[in-house]
Amino acid sequence: MAQLRDCIAMMDEGIGRMHEVVPQLPAEQATLCRLMAMVGARMDEGLEEKLKPHQLNHSEFLTLMILYSRPDGSSTPGELCEFTSQGSTNMTRIGNTLVKRGLISRGASAEDRRRVLIRITPAGRRFVLKILPPMFPRVEAMFAGFSATERNQLSRLLRKLARNLDQLDADDAS
Repeated sequence: MAQLRDCIAMMDEGIGRMHEVVPQLPAEQATLCRLMAMVGARMDEGLEEKLKPHQLNHSEFLTLMILYSRPDGSSTPGELCEFTSQGSTNMTRIGNTLVKRGLISRGASAEDRRRVLIRITPAGRRFVLKILPPMFPRVEAMFAGFSATERNQLSRLLRKLARNLDQLDADDAS
């Protein structure tokens, strides 16, 4: 696996050359977009490595985490698709996998029998508590050298970017 710093250096050179050829290129913003994509991909790769021994992928892990974090441990397939950025076909596959492992259950909602409810099982809760703590050191190490102020700033700026993306989507839809 190439060092991220080497990939970043190559990206900087490439965007610099592109900016020379296409001067109107918003080079700073393009660099930020690529940096976030590269860092996000490397974070995902690290997570996948931690999940592999548990025969779990990122989408399945995220689904379990969402269910675990819900007050009643349940959600609908539509909500899970939205929160995990997965399509309904893939969410069905994720659900089938997690049901087969006994980590979630699927059934009709008590309030509306037509509505499907997905719920984390007690075994699913135990599984999350088993696999999650060993991930903490890596997450903490990723932010080594960041002060609390810098972490808060990064969070604030990423949320601001998310709002801008939401607004762009709304503008594109209208």
